[in-house]
Amino acid sequence: VQLQASGGGLVQPGGSLRLSCAAAGSIRSINYMAWYRRAPGKQRELVARITSGGNTDFADSVKGRFTISRDNAKNAVYLQMNSLKPEDTAVYYCNALLREYTGTLRDDYWGQGTQVTVSS
Repeated sequence: VQLQASGGGLVQPGGSLRLSCAAAGSIRSINYMAWYRRAPGKQRELVARITSGGNTDFADSVKGRFTISRDNAKNAVYLQMNSLKPEDTAVYYCNALLREYTGTLRDDYWGQGTQVTVSS
């Protein structure tokens, strides 16, 4: 199983970016997909998560600015980031809790990370 993330870049404060992540491989089902981030000198934190049923959770710091969505048919998750702030600068990682065809349930699949830099 692989998670492939894309969409990072450099944006000015107040701007927007959309991150995408697709899971591929021996996947039977995906319980949830999520985005985490790690800023320089800080621990990794959960940004947003979405279940297969569409329930969402967001970090307090991004509520009202970020939205998360997913395409179950494509095993993909998207993070729309609006009103970006310099403190949103980080490497963003996608993650999934999924069940492989073997039946094994795993939460340790991670995308390769995509850099988001918010700066004027």
